[in-house]
Amino acid sequence: MELKDKRVMVMGLARSGLSAANLLAERGAMVTVSDIKTEEQLPEQLSALAPGIKYELGGHRLESFFASDLIVISPGVPTDHQCLEEARNKGRKVISEIELAYLLTRVPIIAVTGTNGKTTTVHLVKEILSEGGKKVVLAGNVGYPLSQAIREFSGDYEPDYLVAEISSFQLEGIEHFRPYIGAVLNITPDHLDRHPDFSSYVQLKGRLFLNQGPQDYAVLNYDDPVLQDLPCNILSQKLFFSRRAPVEPGIFLQGQEIIFCYRGEKKIVGSLADLRINGAHNQENALAAILIASICQLEPRPIQRALQNFSGLEHRMEMIRGLKGVKFINDSKGTNVGALQKSLEDLMQPVILIAGGKDKGSDFTALTNLVQQKVKELILLGEAREKIASALYNHTNITKVKDLEEAVLTAWNKAQPGDVILLSPACASFDMFRDYVERGNRFKQLVWAL
Repeated sequence: MELKDKRVMVMGLARSGLSAANLLAERGAMVTVSDIKTEEQLPEQLSALAPGIKYELGGHRLESFFASDLIVISPGVPTDHQCLEEARNKGRKVISEIELAYLLTRVPIIAVTGTNGKTTTVHLVKEILSEGGKKVVLAGNVGYPLSQAIREFSGDYEPDYLVAEISSFQLEGIEHFRPYIGAVLNITPDHLDRHPDFSSYVQLKGRLFLNQGPQDYAVLNYDDPVLQDLPCNILSQKLFFSRRAPVEPGIFLQGQEIIFCYRGEKKIVGSLADLRINGAHNQENALAAILIASICQLEPRPIQRALQNFSGLEHRMEMIRGLKGVKFINDSKGTNVGALQKSLEDLMQPVILIAGGKDKGSDFTALTNLVQQKVKELILLGEAREKIASALYNHTNITKVKDLEEAVLTAWNKAQPGDVILLSPACASFDMFRDYVERGNRFKQLVWAL
């Protein structure tokens, strides 16, 4: 992709936009960044911009978009933004940050998407491949943009694989993006405040396979009914993973053994006995990661070592402490209904659930059966608390609180030995916190203060 002296507009100056702008400037483009925030709101981002990059802040100027040869958008920018629509009508090309990065690298990309489990899976893929002696860079929707990773490659160093967590937002603006291995872990309703409906969300996830060919691989969850009927034409080699049934080609469980079947060969590649992370959902994540590693021709020994070493990630069903017979679990990353369902399914003890936050257009009535079976007390906070209460009012005891501090104290006062106090909000955090990390860290502080 020739960028020298091209006029490029980068829309959105969050982490991905900043990395894209600096990458473009390094490749010789004349870069302007545009953001609705003011200069006073973006001091760190502006100080990190490469010399020569211009910026327009406090709003978007349509004439600057028209004057550009190329427009690169950050994941947080809707692709149907009026400035983008009008720029397209003028013949301007609009691409996403991951599309830009793809066009500027030759490194094979392993891309993982899905509603839940992405971050755990990509970290486990990296762990396994690294154990097998592969050079691997982890990037994407994990706080390290692909364009930043590409900037740090050089003629002397290129990894064997670029492992990328990819969101539905990032897939909106792709045209040529073609992962060597693309995986969809699961699809349940999420981000319906951004996407028109669930069908549109499913179609976006399917775009991961849009440009794959016969030499590429598509990894799919055989147990997910939505993925059984994914509305896209997959031209790559399809392999499946399953906890419930033998699959070929693909990977499945036979008792504790993990079996890989491909091209008539069947072999044991791992064991659940080596898996340190708990829960059925983490078994699925592990199967997906092992299948990806098996496609990359890794042997069972590094797979075993990686499973034994990988203890999971913070804010994902993270056991904080036990206190007087009560367990506290931090699942702040559970930002949608599907994530909360998986968390509740894995718990056998009575649950005092802390939920709520910023609604993403979710249908909380999907929780009724699990809440009725598992949740003895439901403590609600945030913007979505009234909506959740309305959906679940006759299925458990409900208490509404003003903040997380009150939620933790209320839960502790109601708890009895043998209970689990679970923070799994089924909502975004932006009404009360900067992100799920800040919310989870605050929860842990409050728990340790009891």
